[in-house]
Amino acid sequence: MQTANRDPVLLAWLDGFTEVVGRSIAWLVFAMMAVQFAIVVMRYVFSMHSTVMQESVMFMHAMVFMLGAAWTLRHDGHVRVDIFYRRLSARGRAWIDLLGTLFLLIPVTLFIAIGSFGYVKSSWAILERSSDSGMPYVFLLKTLILVMMALLLLQGVAQIIRQIMILRGQAPGNTPAHDEVL
Repeated sequence: MQTANRDPVLLAWLDGFTEVVGRSIAWLVFAMMAVQFAIVVMRYVFSMHSTVMQESVMFMHAMVFMLGAAWTLRHDGHVRVDIFYRRLSARGRAWIDLLGTLFLLIPVTLFIAIGSFGYVKSSWAILERSSDSGMPYVFLLKTLILVMMALLLLQGVAQIIRQIMILRGQAPGNTPAHDEVL
């Protein structure tokens, strides 16, 4: 019983952390749009080109994607090939989500984290910069691969707790938000 009382607190903390990271990084989309707009205006109005600005848009896009992946998982926003899932009961969906997290999300995330560690370490060893523009901090961008894996693992733990609570009848089941007419 003691674990059941701690699960909701841990779940709330993990979900809250994911929510803060996701909402914080979402603001970067506006900065990315502003820089992209400036690039277009510079190019077509003033016939100027900035590789640094173009790379900064690419960096921001990578940051939004990598740091927002756990938030997207939290809100069930990932693409799902759904043939039977939406027709299942809440318990059936909880089983699918639990098994998917345990046997797909966690192992794949760990595989990517372990596989990319040397890549990130090598980038840090030389404090890698962009070869095109000389833009610094490429090593920090590559570090986001490991940060993304850590965030996905944390959210994976939250997903496991949530699905177990649903299976125990301690939480309501999720309802698929994306109904399609077949």
